[in-house]
Amino acid sequence: MSEKSYTLPRLTAEQVEQFHREGYLLPEEPVFPHAEFVALKNHFDRKLAALPPDVRPESMDVPHFTDPGLFRWVLSDAVLDLVEPITGPDIALFSTHFICKPKGDGRRVPWHEDSAYWKKMIDPAEVVTVWLAIDPSMLENGCMKVIPRTHNQGKKGFSDYVDVDASRNVFATEIDPRQRREELAVPCILEAGQCSLHDARLMHGSDPNTSDIRRCGYTMRFMSTRVKLNPEVKDYHHIYLARGKDIAGNTYGDPTRSYPEKARYRELNSKRMH
Repeated sequence: MSEKSYTLPRLTAEQVEQFHREGYLLPEEPVFPHAEFVALKNHFDRKLAALPPDVRPESMDVPHFTDPGLFRWVLSDAVLDLVEPITGPDIALFSTHFICKPKGDGRRVPWHEDSAYWKKMIDPAEVVTVWLAIDPSMLENGCMKVIPRTHNQGKKGFSDYVDVDASRNVFATEIDPRQRREELAVPCILEAGQCSLHDARLMHGSDPNTSDIRRCGYTMRFMSTRVKLNPEVKDYHHIYLARGKDIAGNTYGDPTRSYPEKARYRELNSKRMH
């Protein structure tokens, strides 16, 4: 659990208001000092090199369950001081995910809301994602695109979905085209080390990466400890107390230990999240 190193938040009141109004934010300041970012990038590159040849690099879900070393960055003040102005001082880590689109054949991410993949897991579905660019994220290599203000459209937290080609997309479903307006989409163009923030209910997606430049992002997802995790998911998921105190009566994982049994359960029972 992180203790604050300083008291000034990393977001201004205007930025926080923009996040709540638009559903996303593009802070310009790098998340980590350069040396710390390079250490994370090198850490990821070692994980990528160790992937079995039959595992797509877009699918590196909940890597922190088997790699506690990631908490060096995930639970750092650098990250939590970005999140606290949005969530409040009592913060839980919900999940993390490396989504790496290799050059040339990186798969498309269909239009979706993150909340659609967490049905009945949390209540309310209020999660903020820090999308950290491990590589430059540009139009040519399939940067994330968001449709502003779509996070407030439905009370259930997600739209209706239709099937898409699973061999060409990261997910096998996508928001019904009748419920989205792609012409309003905004690209989240980031330099390596920068991040975007987005609400879990915001519509977003990305094009395939057919360029000669890899595109990797590390998503770190946080929520207020007022959000309740459904205890029925204990076999394949848990959360971590990142800062402050518990409010909803949740049970938390230990960031100093590994949980390979949860990762294995997810793999065997198709419990992959996003």
